[in-house]
Amino acid sequence: MSKLLETNLLPAYARAPVTFVEGDGCWLTDDNGERYLDFAGGIAVIGLGHRHPASTRAAHEQLDRLWHVSNLYWTIPMMELAKKLSERFGGAQSFFCNSGAEAIEATIKYARKATGKVGVVALEGSFHGRTMGGLSITGQPAKRSEFEPLLGQVSFAFLNNSLSLRAAALADTGLIIMEPVQGEGGVHAIDVEFAQAARALADELGALLCFDEVQTGVGRTGSFFSYESLGVRPDLVTLAKGLANGLPIGALLVADGAARGFEPGEHASTFGGNPVACAAACAVLDAIDEELLANVRQMGERLSAGLREIPGVSDVRGAGLLIGADVGGAAAEIAAKALAHRLLITTCGANSIRLTPPLTVSAGLVDQALATLREVLT
Repeated sequence: MSKLLETNLLPAYARAPVTFVEGDGCWLTDDNGERYLDFAGGIAVIGLGHRHPASTRAAHEQLDRLWHVSNLYWTIPMMELAKKLSERFGGAQSFFCNSGAEAIEATIKYARKATGKVGVVALEGSFHGRTMGGLSITGQPAKRSEFEPLLGQVSFAFLNNSLSLRAAALADTGLIIMEPVQGEGGVHAIDVEFAQAARALADELGALLCFDEVQTGVGRTGSFFSYESLGVRPDLVTLAKGLANGLPIGALLVADGAARGFEPGEHASTFGGNPVACAAACAVLDAIDEELLANVRQMGERLSAGLREIPGVSDVRGAGLLIGADVGGAAAEIAAKALAHRLLITTCGANSIRLTPPLTVSAGLVDQALATLREVLT
């Protein structure tokens, strides 16, 4: 790897010592021709696998027609994607942007405008991005401390503790936000009772309830939206990561019937709703059918069961193909050892690894990953 390339990049990331040049399905190839089994999936982004035919074809066809016109005008891929998302949600309007963090920023502004209230209740251990607004509502002090002061009037409740949730709420609370499964925070799921308590509290306060599905959405947990298993309908949902199978896109969905917020000129994203990204996202939504979601659930169960049988793994949790596991050592060291064995995984805490393979992963590849992890962990 060129030292010049390394020094020309700001050191914002602790990158692994590998350069990838090609992807195919669940596999990546580096610049030395070595193949790696990808159970990181671009951090839960590559839902359909690398170079999936449908999303690749849709992007290529759109590239041959139109790349960009801005949001001063309409485009067909943008309108089609908004329609497909509304149908999945059961009635919603979309705001498109380029990332999960941007979707969160839109959420904060939308809730303020719609409710006239500035307070936000989020959860300890949560992660909502690294922009100033997203960081302000992220319940991880280590990520926040270097950039304070952040937004005020943000309070944090404890996961699955309804009394804590009520105690955190103030009269000026306009937004209650939570991930159905905390990804970066260790892969911890909210339970049905807590979700119901959040819905009731939001209604009582005149606040909006947002489920941050940047990581959990688009089939990752075995249903299109992870909140579907909770029996609670949110006012707002954020999506990104897997929405266009690797092309940059984010979305804020606002439920039909929720308090109205933005007027023209109050929020924007120059590249939001890009025709190429939206065309790819439409193909992704078409590909996420009941057969694929069944595979997510089945392979998630297979992966979880296999992890529990590996010595040194003390806890396994998650939903679908968003799996976290506590290991007997530093997670970063485990991930580095897995990389040396040509397996990509990520971390979600000092002693927790995270597995987010493509939703199309097969039983054979799950077993291969498990065999590698057994070798790494024992």
